Amino acid sequence: MQGGRLVGEFPALRVAQKELRLFFNSPVGWSFLGVFLLASLFVFFWVEAFFARNIADVRPLFEWMPLMLIFLAAALTMRLWSEERSHGTLEYLLTQPVPLWQFVLGKFLACAVLLGLALLATLPLPLTVAAIANLDWGPVLAGYLAAALLGCAYLSIGLFVSAHSANAMLSLIGSVLICGALYLIGSPLLTGFFNDDTAALLRLLGSGSRFDSITRGVIDLRDLYYYAALCTGFLALNVYTLDRQRWATDSRQRRHRLWHAGIALLLLNLLLAGIWLQPLTGLRVDVTQGRLYSISEPTRDLLEQTREPLLIRGYFSERTHPLLAPLVPQIKDLLREYAVAGGERVQVEFVDPAENPETEREASEQYAIDPTPFQVADRYQSALVNAFFHVLVSYGGEHETLGFADLIEVKTASGSQPEVALRNPEFDITRAIRDVLHSYQAGGNLFEQIDRPVQLTAYVSADDRLPQLLLTYRRAIEKTLEARVARAGGKFRVEFVEPEAGDGAVAERIVDEWGFQPLLASLNDQREFYFYLTLEDDHQVVQLPTGAFDPDAFEQTLDAGLKRFASGFTKTIALVFPETGSGQFRGRAPAVHTFQTLEQEISRDYSIVREDLGDGEVDSSADLLLVLAPENLDDTAVYAMDQFLMRGGTVVLGTSGFSVEARGGDLQMREVDSGLASWLAHHGIDIAPAMVLDSQHRSYPVPVMRRVGGYEFRDMQFVDYPYLIDIRGDGLNSEHPITRGLPSLALAWSSPVAVSRERSDISAEWLLRSSPDASRSSARNVMPGAIEDDTRSDSDGKPQRETLGLLMQGRFSSAFSEVPGDDPGDSAGVEERAAALGVERIRSHLNQSSDAARLIVIGSNDFASDQVMSGLVAASGTEFLSPVALLMNTLDWSLTDGSLLQIRSRAHFNRTLPPLDSRIRSRLEYTNYAAALLVLAVFGLLHWLRERRRRTYWRRVLA
Repeated sequence: MQGGRLVGEFPALRVAQKELRLFFNSPVGWSFLGVFLLASLFVFFWVEAFFARNIADVRPLFEWMPLMLIFLAAALTMRLWSEERSHGTLEYLLTQPVPLWQFVLGKFLACAVLLGLALLATLPLPLTVAAIANLDWGPVLAGYLAAALLGCAYLSIGLFVSAHSANAMLSLIGSVLICGALYLIGSPLLTGFFNDDTAALLRLLGSGSRFDSITRGVIDLRDLYYYAALCTGFLALNVYTLDRQRWATDSRQRRHRLWHAGIALLLLNLLLAGIWLQPLTGLRVDVTQGRLYSISEPTRDLLEQTREPLLIRGYFSERTHPLLAPLVPQIKDLLREYAVAGGERVQVEFVDPAENPETEREASEQYAIDPTPFQVADRYQSALVNAFFHVLVSYGGEHETLGFADLIEVKTASGSQPEVALRNPEFDITRAIRDVLHSYQAGGNLFEQIDRPVQLTAYVSADDRLPQLLLTYRRAIEKTLEARVARAGGKFRVEFVEPEAGDGAVAERIVDEWGFQPLLASLNDQREFYFYLTLEDDHQVVQLPTGAFDPDAFEQTLDAGLKRFASGFTKTIALVFPETGSGQFRGRAPAVHTFQTLEQEISRDYSIVREDLGDGEVDSSADLLLVLAPENLDDTAVYAMDQFLMRGGTVVLGTSGFSVEARGGDLQMREVDSGLASWLAHHGIDIAPAMVLDSQHRSYPVPVMRRVGGYEFRDMQFVDYPYLIDIRGDGLNSEHPITRGLPSLALAWSSPVAVSRERSDISAEWLLRSSPDASRSSARNVMPGAIEDDTRSDSDGKPQRETLGLLMQGRFSSAFSEVPGDDPGDSAGVEERAAALGVERIRSHLNQSSDAARLIVIGSNDFASDQVMSGLVAASGTEFLSPVALLMNTLDWSLTDGSLLQIRSRAHFNRTLPPLDSRIRSRLEYTNYAAALLVLAVFGLLHWLRERRRRTYWRRVLA
């Protein structure tokens, strides 16, 4: 009753009800909806090659929606007023006492309901993606909102055109032309012919460009108003057009003049309101998961640290590549948000160097910013244009620039156009701000960047116990420490403690807590003494390496230790890769592994030291030790790693008993002796002598033998490769910051990592693990053709989940009882080596670490090698490299640099599809087609039954 009363009170609802009834009784209407649905599926799976694109989103659907909605809206509206004219019922409507806007609104509501049904019919597509991958529903819901708004705008245009013609086909053509022109205004097909300012204005007027802004997951009030203004304007024009049919020949009557003035005033106000809203960039909501297009809290916290003016300048040319032009407004909006977040401390400006030779010369000479050549086509010719697409960040005389390669990510897929998007602009810009801020701060007082007071405790024996070398060393460093205390402003204290004093309780405590064993001056002098230096605050304890007790090197060692307590200084990573010297290897030289991609990425955030472990020590400036693909490490090299861990450092290790290399067109596995097995076993870690195969895996370009007749050919093909494990979902530890932000990870040629012995003072936590369907392989042939025939073995003969990455933290004990090479029976040799160094022989050895020590082990030699990186790029079509992201997250977390850790994995292309068998892909595609056809068949059957009942009724009446 309430629904009927509501329809009766509002004629617009009664009109909408009538139009919907006519539509559902017409098979032509269902045909239009069916064609729209099938066209959407065809575009999604075929034109945009969804599975080859390999991104877990539905952007291919929405990218074509502005064009498909043009035809759908024109088809839905073409007959609504045209048939009223052709059937002679329009004059009847014009004479009714009901306001004309009720009829216009009713027909519009009916079309809007049909539009909603058409969009609802495409819902199985995002549901399919969500069923197989981690779909971000924010852009999906925003996309449907944008499609509904754009469709309503097109419907209002279609109704307006239909009111001008009695021919439905002319209405269809007219609607398509007007809506198509509105879409074309802001498309790259037209904006590419104009300069940047004109193109930006055209994009503000175009219906498609506004649509793209919403579908990426940013709901902007300006875009919503644009569509609302279009609907309001054209519906008002529709009412105005119909009302003119009532007018007499003389249209200069007062009522008619009021109509003219009113409609003109309405359109003018709609336009002025849009112009007024345009500068208001903050009226928007980022609905993406993780707010990909909004300034994050770490960025805001970093901006709070600025004390000098921060300049962010965008260098963008008026004329650039058509694929880059739509990105310029996006990055400008983001930079403006930096200005809003930073307030008066942040200045944002945009320049085109080509317009001012002096600006271009400054950009080139002072900031090394030069244009990038792009091939573009205008109305007359194809040309090479040198365009700027750079961002400058300058602070206190320090600066950093971001170019095209730093800001842009290109996703390619076979059979489709490349997709160009901003990679992760906030991460890149925030990193640049951090770097210039830290570089500026590094030139000042170190203690200004230390929040908590730091104390240096020197566990040093009395002077009469010390050898002359250490006595001289102590007096020299005391002067250095006194000067530092005077400059520290109360943030640095120094305390000398004699461990043997009193009852020797201090000596017992530091042996138990830190493993600080008594030292010996030489093999001939058995006097014991202590000389250990520690830095500590209420958060961590760090031992300062003393090396050869060189007073000249102490200040540098002290600074390196203090920087570990400071925020605002670039940390140092000690890299140990196979090609970093030969001192750590024994026997034959190892096979060459290259990690240039990883090294370049690390160098963007951290200082790098190429470490040679052969001298038995890790560089004193190193904050973290990264060892990948170690092979044949001798005791001296292992001891260097051991003592770095004992000093409270973090060791990140990628190792396995196997290595795979491409040689002569084949993938060859060889067994590798890292030299670390006993050291890892001492710490309770076991790496199994097997490799993991997983049914959840990725494709990889590998050589495949092809037989044609009696000949064999070797081709490179993408094949499903079980040794390239696809880790996602519950395979990534969602509770740990290292893996929490990773959408997925490709791990190549990995071995199981397990905790063989638990200790109460060391916590163990898994980071990476396979799916439950993984198994261990003892085969040595890793070529794809041999995988089906390999022999697999595991502990119980069944598939099981394997741990592939492990984190251990706590108080480690040294695997060495003494310094390697100090053989008591070789005292002459030891003394000879000591004399050659010009120092007394002093053995400094730590038996135990502090609680801050960390050991991170990933069971693969090759997972981050250039060989694997190039294969991942070729297979995915994007430069997002998950193994590099994993290691960078590890470095950020280990060095307590959480600002970049939270925003590193926010890029648009990071959500990838899980590996799917070709049969599963086909089944998913055909299921969507079948569902669409089933819906159409059901409605067709209902229509047939309705028509049958109607004919039966009339036969009975006429009989």
